[in-house]
Amino acid sequence: MPTTWNRTPEEFHKIYISNTDSFYKAAGKSFAPEVDAFMTECAFQIWSRSAAVTQAQTDLANELYSRGQDRPSWLLWTLTEKVCGVGEFLPPLFFWTLAEDDARLGTDDSRLFIRVVTNILLYLAASDYEITYEEAERITEITDKLSAICDSSNVKKSESGINPLDYVTSNEPSFIEKNGNAQAPVTEKAAATESSAEQDTEEAEKPSLEECMAELDELIGLEEIKKDVKSLMNLVKVRKLRTENELPVPDMSLHMVFLGNPGTGKTTIARLISKLYASIGALSKGQLIEVDRSGLVAGYVGQTALKTQEVIQSALGGVLFIDEAYSLASGGENDYGREAIETILKAMEDHRDDLVVIVAGYDEPMEKFLSSNPGLKSRFNKYFHFPDYTGEELMAIFKLRCDKNGYTLSEDAEKAATEMFNELYENRSENFGNGRDVRNIFEDMVTRQSNRIAGMENPAKDDLMTVLPCDLVESDESAEPDESSESSPETSEEKSDEDSSEI
Repeated sequence: MPTTWNRTPEEFHKIYISNTDSFYKAAGKSFAPEVDAFMTECAFQIWSRSAAVTQAQTDLANELYSRGQDRPSWLLWTLTEKVCGVGEFLPPLFFWTLAEDDARLGTDDSRLFIRVVTNILLYLAASDYEITYEEAERITEITDKLSAICDSSNVKKSESGINPLDYVTSNEPSFIEKNGNAQAPVTEKAAATESSAEQDTEEAEKPSLEECMAELDELIGLEEIKKDVKSLMNLVKVRKLRTENELPVPDMSLHMVFLGNPGTGKTTIARLISKLYASIGALSKGQLIEVDRSGLVAGYVGQTALKTQEVIQSALGGVLFIDEAYSLASGGENDYGREAIETILKAMEDHRDDLVVIVAGYDEPMEKFLSSNPGLKSRFNKYFHFPDYTGEELMAIFKLRCDKNGYTLSEDAEKAATEMFNELYENRSENFGNGRDVRNIFEDMVTRQSNRIAGMENPAKDDLMTVLPCDLVESDESAEPDESSESSPETSEEKSDEDSSEI
């Protein structure tokens, strides 16, 4: 499977500049000549573990220069000579000085540099559209040696970088190994790793189609959504059968847009779709990875692509669910969210057979989002509209929560709750939280009921389970609960509106 890290020389140079600039901003521009020389030496190390030395690598080598530095002029034959003559990797002298300064000043510029190195080397390894195990292993060896210097110098810890081994796409022998260089490591470890990964995938238990459909049917409300999901499953199943019978199958995008207010079950349906796709073989794993803008966008160009790549990698074989996706396109042409969008679009194309992307948000902002990039609308042609829950449905969700947690509504409490949820729906505002509001009301009810029960001397099991009308609403009384009273509720703290679409 081709890697999504491949970039044109022009794109790579922009990424190189943004990464090195971020480092120079922290450590100083005086390091630029040494950084460029070091990164070039690392490139030789990585490409000695590539399947071949090509013009594509030569083109990238000529883009390894920082802002204000001279552009190199490598030719294919001179680059090949350097790659063939690569020796043992040694950390550069400037890095020792950098680490010692960090330890003295309490900074962590050296660890920032390691993350920059990892990022750049993965792009270099992907020059031939693949990242081999040996390339990723060599990147790890380089960064481990640099990290060891930081540790020995007592540089403070900072956020850890990504693991290059997570991005391996090929186990083809390296250029040097194929050309008989004795320095090249054997690939038995790579083969064993690949075999183990395949075995783990085969042994992973996929969800049952029947169980997933039963779980869908049990959801409260969402009747039109259920019909759409079932229709989608039928379509995918028949496509799979046609493929197995060597019949033509028209191109079809499985990516979706979920429109609606918060708390209407969008995440729940996305999770079910991921399991349903896995159960019929449309996806290899069926996991759901849920993110928003903060999980994709970083502070500068190049790092956003890296952060988004990490998320995409974790979602392969399943569904990537992007909540409030419109926020990625809300910052103008120079916003880093645009970079995240471009990275996602490329991944949707490169992994079309084993990745489903679902974008979600309010109706109007999502329409603007889909119009912000020419490639978006063409890749999302399935729209699911999630309506607000009615008062009756809100009440059903509330009762289901009560049943699951061992609470029983008294007759009067059930009447009071019914009226409360009908009124909540009828008077809903733009901040209406649907299922989230139900969750908050349930949690407040539990707090009030606990305060009431705590004032009883020897509460029976029925007392512990029963919910009274006074448990549903905040008391007007500000006094502490009376020890002799059975229903003197204490005002509960307002709950934060956490992300929840579980019904």
